[in-house]
Amino acid sequence: MKKLFLLTSLTCYTLYTQAQQVSAEDQKMQQAMMAYAQPGAMHQMLAKYNGEWTGATTMWMAPGTQPIANTGTSTSAMIMNGLYEQSTHTSNFMGMPFTGVSTTGYDNARKVFVNTWIDNMGSGVMYSEGKYNEAKKCIEFNGTMTCPIKCKAVNFSQTLTFIDDNHQKLEMWAPDQKTGKIYKSMEIMFTRKKS
Repeated sequence: MKKLFLLTSLTCYTLYTQAQQVSAEDQKMQQAMMAYAQPGAMHQMLAKYNGEWTGATTMWMAPGTQPIANTGTSTSAMIMNGLYEQSTHTSNFMGMPFTGVSTTGYDNARKVFVNTWIDNMGSGVMYSEGKYNEAKKCIEFNGTMTCPIKCKAVNFSQTLTFIDDNHQKLEMWAPDQKTGKIYKSMEIMFTRKKS
């Protein structure tokens, strides 16, 4: 009887200890998930640029060609509890209405900015990741997009520079569709609309 009591007590203690360990692991996982979903300093930096903007766009269809210039507007707002900045862009491109939506966030776990872009002139999603360059006050992105001519993914890069609270510059470099040579294909100068 005494042995049975000791064995039962040991079993109960073992189960209790295991339950405590699982609970500690669950608590650690919960804390990690909460930290992952908590807006931080990088999200607050993005939020500074909420509002309405005008954008002066310059595009080069190939290296050495004459630039195409147009203007448009964009509206930016933080979504998903302040974790992502969503911007909707509208303009005209070569006489056709153009609409695009970008989403920019900061991945707390991997310590990188993430960006997606979709628009009404393509059926693919552009995706890029980047780091903040404190010295240059910009996010330097690298990613992939679909080349509709070659029907495959190609690499591109873009830099978003925070000039001041009322001005931003977006620059993009992409491969020439004929030669594959990387060149500056676009620049947009954003100016905050006065309220």
